[in-house]
Formats: sequence, structure tokens, C-alpha cells
Amino acid sequence: MQDAPNPRTALLHDRNFTWLMSGGVISTLGDQFTLIALPWLVLKLTGDAVALGMAVALMGIPRAILILFGGALVDRHSPKRILMLTKHVNTVLLAVLAVLVYTGQAHLPVVLALALGLSLASAFSIPAGTSMLPHAVAPQHLQAANGMMMGLRQITMLAGPLLAGLLFALAGDGSDGPQHMRGLALAFGFDCISFALSAWTLAKVQPRPFAPAARQPVLKSVADGLAAVWRDTMMRTCFIYWGLCACVIGGVMQVALPLLASSRLHGASALGLLMGAHGAGALLGMAASGIAGKRRAGNLGMTLLLIDGIAGVLLMPLGLVTASWQGMLINVAIGVLGGFVQVAVFTWIQQRVPRELLGRTMSLFMFIFMGLAPLAAVAAGWIASRVSLATLFGGSGLFLVGAALLAWLFTPMRALRAAPAGTMV
Repeated sequence: MQDAPNPRTALLHDRNFTWLMSGGVISTLGDQFTLIALPWLVLKLTGDAVALGMAVALMGIPRAILILFGGALVDRHSPKRILMLTKHVNTVLLAVLAVLVYTGQAHLPVVLALALGLSLASAFSIPAGTSMLPHAVAPQHLQAANGMMMGLRQITMLAGPLLAGLLFALAGDGSDGPQHMRGLALAFGFDCISFALSAWTLAKVQPRPFAPAARQPVLKSVADGLAAVWRDTMMRTCFIYWGLCACVIGGVMQVALPLLASSRLHGASALGLLMGAHGAGALLGMAASGIAGKRRAGNLGMTLLLIDGIAGVLLMPLGLVTASWQGMLINVAIGVLGGFVQVAVFTWIQQRVPRELLGRTMSLFMFIFMGLAPLAAVAAGWIASRVSLATLFGGSGLFLVGAALLAWLFTPMRALRAAPAGTMV
């Protein structure tokens, strides 16, 4: 009797997975350039922390609202169709932005309008992208596929910021005036090409047979998805807790890290190094998770809460760093902790939720982060204009530690375990 083939080996022979994986890697690499270049462009055009926070909110809040409708459309029309459309839209918008920055015509209102367009497109691409994998690979390969996809994406999240930082150092990041923004323009251009290439690879993917959700008004479809998540006590608790964490992870850090790089370190290239270090740490954490298998500190929930508490402690001294290497060491450690449980969390959601509800559930999961993060960014920009960076980072770390402790004491999250497929109640 022959042994069952290794899931990773089987996946590498699956054309659907290889096309999806290659496109995802290309697109994620390009996204890292824009992720650094866009807030840096706003900061250089305004020189104001409050304006940066407001810009993050303007780009994030409409996306957060529409992402719920995006999930409903994904369940109705299939993830591939929605994802392909958004890739074409992003290609055009980034091409326009690259040309405007390169020619020196990138004024703040136009930049914000284009960024808003990118944000709205992501309201549909995010639920489509996070729902695509279960439609492309066999259920028994989902855990391995998530691990491989996330691991490769983390490699791009490591390489992307480092390459972007090098590009900005060589071609200019606007620190010497608006006429020296060629590096930012090239970053947007690279992301534009990455979307075009990933659209081509996505066209090669042939999803498994898809039973779309029953046709009904979009608002009712969204309401049904919200009700299904709310009825599941464990998932409801997790989503609320992750929303609180998003205030720190997705909100404060979007403002605090660029300010740290601009005021203490050596500009956009330092921001690239900090983000690259986080990506490297997350990759190491995912590798450690794969080696450790399903071993946890008690169970998945207790491991997650312990990691959040330690990450909060590590955040506290980040506002005191005076050299890039110091910030990189801290970000590597934080990345390792986050990467360790990332695969398990995504797989837990994907296995717990029926496929016909997956788009709406994943859109709600992303809404938790993208809805609160922009509001937290506004608050962080206002706070940063009145307190020191040390106080901002220290307070954020204390908040994260407190949230983890309260969740452990008063919620069922400490009993969170991996669930069989389709156990959403």
C-alpha cells in the first residue's frame, strides 16, 4: 500500500494552485511598493501628521463600508470574476498615478481621488482574493495551500519594502522637494505592471464548480451574512476582539511608522527597512508554525492571546529607537509572533464557514480591520501632533496587552480550537 502523497507535492502539480500562487506573489510584491509610496507621498505633499491620518481615513472608511457589499457580490458572481475586474481597474488607476507623480502634477486632491479609487476597488478584491483559494484547491489541501501562499507572500513582503527602499534611495523619495519624486513614480509604475501580470495568471485558473448564493437584494444578502456570524458565539467574540487589535495594528502603525522614519531615521528607505523586517519576521513565524505543526500554548485561542500580549510589550520601546537596526529588530520579533498563528487563523475561518457564506464572512473579517483602522489612524494623527512618539507607541502597546488580558479573563477566546469544516452555528 502506497503512502498518500505529500499535500505540498500534490499542490505543486495542481495547475490551478500554481497559477493562483504565481499571480498572488506578483501582485503582493507590487502592493508593497504602493503601500510605502502612497502614505509617503501624502506626507511629503503636506508635511502634517494630522493630514496623513485624515488621508488614511479617507482611503479606508469607504472601502470598509463597501467591503461588506463586495463579499455579497463575491458569493453571487464567483471570486474569480470579481477579482479579475478589480485587477483591471487598479492597473489603470496606478498608471495614471505614476504618470502624474513622474511629471510633477501630483497635487493632493488628485492623489486622494486616485487613492480613493484604489481603495474602492480593494473593497471588492479583498473578499474575492481571500475567498478564492477554497474554490481553486481540494478541501484536504487547504491548510497546506494557505501555508504555502502566506509563506510566499511574506517573502514578497520582505523583499518588496527592501527593494522599494533601495529604489527611493537611488531615484528620490521627495525628501529634497517635489521635483525629486521619481522613485515614488517608479514604485507606482511597478505596482501597475504587477496588476496586469497577475490578471493574466488569474485568467488561467479554472475554479472548482461553484454554487452561487441565492439571488436576493444585496442588503438582505449582507444582513444574512452578518446574522450568520453573529449567531456563532465564538466567531462573534473573535471578530470583536480582532477589531480592537486593529485599532493598534492597522491604525496607529499606519501613522506612527512613517512619522518614526521621517523624524528619527533616514526617510522612506528606513520605512522600507522597518516594514521589510516585519515581513521577514512573519515569514520566520510561519516557518516555525509549520515545523511545530498543531502544537500550541494550550490551544489556538490561548496562543493567540499570549502572542498579542507579548507583541504589545515589544511595541512599547519602538518610539525610543534612534537607529534603523533597532526598529528592525523589534519589528522582526513582532512579525515572528504574528506569523506563527496567521495560517491557523485563516484556515480556521475558511473551514468553519460554509462556502456559500465564505465571501461575506471574509469581507466582514476584513471590515473589522479596515473599518476601525482608518478611524484609529485619525485619532493617532491627532495624538501624534500633541504627544511624543514614545508616548504613542507606549500607549499602543499597553492597549494591546490590556485587550489580550481582558479577552483571556472574560471571553471564550481562550477555548478557541481548530474546527471541522462547516461547523458554523
